[in-house]
Amino acid sequence: ALVGLILYQHVYVRVQSDLRTVREERALKMRVLTKHVALIAELPGLEKKLMQMGEERRAADSRILTGNTPALAGASLQETVKSIIVERGGTISSERIDEAEDAGSFKVVTTSFDCLLPDIRSLNDILYALETRTPYLAVKEVDTRIRDFRDPRELVVKLTVSALMASK
Repeated sequence: ALVGLILYQHVYVRVQSDLRTVREERALKMRVLTKHVALIAELPGLEKKLMQMGEERRAADSRILTGNTPALAGASLQETVKSIIVERGGTISSERIDEAEDAGSFKVVTTSFDCLLPDIRSLNDILYALETRTPYLAVKEVDTRIRDFRDPRELVVKLTVSALMASK
């Protein structure tokens, strides 16, 4: 009886314990396997969603300024505004890039121009071109004065334009 009790304690109980451990490990591996199978089944949907988000990101990127640094984005903005003013018959007397401001995950790049415009129609055309352009530009400040009161056609305009840039 004593040998039977010793065999029961050391062999049967240990075998039962090992079997229980093997069953628990098998159940755990099956749960992990079913999770992985479910994730693999979701993969085509996730890839499709990723491609859609990439297209949305590219569409959104076309609406903001590009440039590795705020100085480069400011120079790009300055050239854009300068070309719009010159195309509409304006003459630029001074231009400057202001310091970029943080706006969450974006930076606001601002440029200022002092220019001479031939008439009010060209100012209207310039403002329309700035506001309807992609990447989106915002006119922050317009200060308009008549150059010569005897001949009130030419305008002296101070123009401040801003745009968003993705900060990295």
